[in-house]
Amino acid sequence: MNYSYWELKEWFTNIDFTIVGSGIVGLNCALELKKNHPKAKILILEKGMLPQGASTKNAGFACFGSLSEIIDDLNSHTEEEVFNLVDQRWKGVQLLRTNLGDENIDFQQNKGFELCKDQAFFEECISQKEEINQLLKPIFKADVFSISDNDFSFQKVHQQYIVNNFEGQIDTGKMAAELLLKVQKLGVKILNNISVDGFAETGNQIEVKTDKINFKTTKLFIATNGFASQLLHENVQPARAQVLITKPIKNLHIKGTFHLDKGYYYFRNIDNRILFGGGRNLDFKTEETTEFGETAIIQNELEKILKETILPNTNFEIEYRWSGIMGVGNQKKAIVKQVSENVFCGVRLGGMGIAIGSLVGKELAELLN
Repeated sequence: MNYSYWELKEWFTNIDFTIVGSGIVGLNCALELKKNHPKAKILILEKGMLPQGASTKNAGFACFGSLSEIIDDLNSHTEEEVFNLVDQRWKGVQLLRTNLGDENIDFQQNKGFELCKDQAFFEECISQKEEINQLLKPIFKADVFSISDNDFSFQKVHQQYIVNNFEGQIDTGKMAAELLLKVQKLGVKILNNISVDGFAETGNQIEVKTDKINFKTTKLFIATNGFASQLLHENVQPARAQVLITKPIKNLHIKGTFHLDKGYYYFRNIDNRILFGGGRNLDFKTEETTEFGETAIIQNELEKILKETILPNTNFEIEYRWSGIMGVGNQKKAIVKQVSENVFCGVRLGGMGIAIGSLVGKELAELLN
């Protein structure tokens, strides 16, 4: 199809900044770029009808790591690195709240609860609780982790929870809609259903090659997280996360965000339904994919845990199932860097996109200054 003169002039001519990906990182990058360069012409390209990766697929946990996850991270990172990871996640959550407003994203700080499969695992975690509380005290000015009883009557787990007193939750859909609105109000253009196939540096410009049109931009920002390796040579593996949600359940008393098995499973109450995701550790190889979809091995396990542990005495029906694609690697730290003179990237959010996405987007834009 030939584009009209008007279309070419308005959407594809004299583009200062092009952002690939309209998720939490791409949109925050646009916000910051517009703040620092108010007259700039900014274009966001999104391959999906909606943000395609994980920004509208996740469970809406405003979290920064359960106790067992942080203990796990200390096995592969230094204390300073873990401190910085948690600090970045916490700052990112605060930035998200400041940018959009708690009411607009339905932010609630109902605490996070880690369920332990048995006494031994519980005691192993608790033995390091004080040490980690001390490590994180400069960030939170109080103890992050404490212990509570099994108030929600979960079965087949240790009868005490490890509580994260600062964990929160949001409505993921509201967050994405609010971010899109904010960016569009600033005059940033967003094109959906357009895939970037590649790019080439030509002098002081970048030629962006898409499945619809090729055009030139002064700077290119890549914010495609789990799909990053399709455009960049960076250490980012895709990681699919599968999720299900029940139909509404009467008198559902569960409140907060919940973690099981070192955070590989996670669930919450939303609109009197249980949203439950995880199980990637059952089949890591299959879940290292950029293909959306659900598998029997994981969906069956989710249903089993739902029936036996979370809702043992409650009838429920599953209404929807879906998946999202995260970006992970051998390090938890996100990759925010200048790739070449005119190309920048902010990727590999490690399943913590809600927490760090706003900050990664802001830092990505600041690479230009």
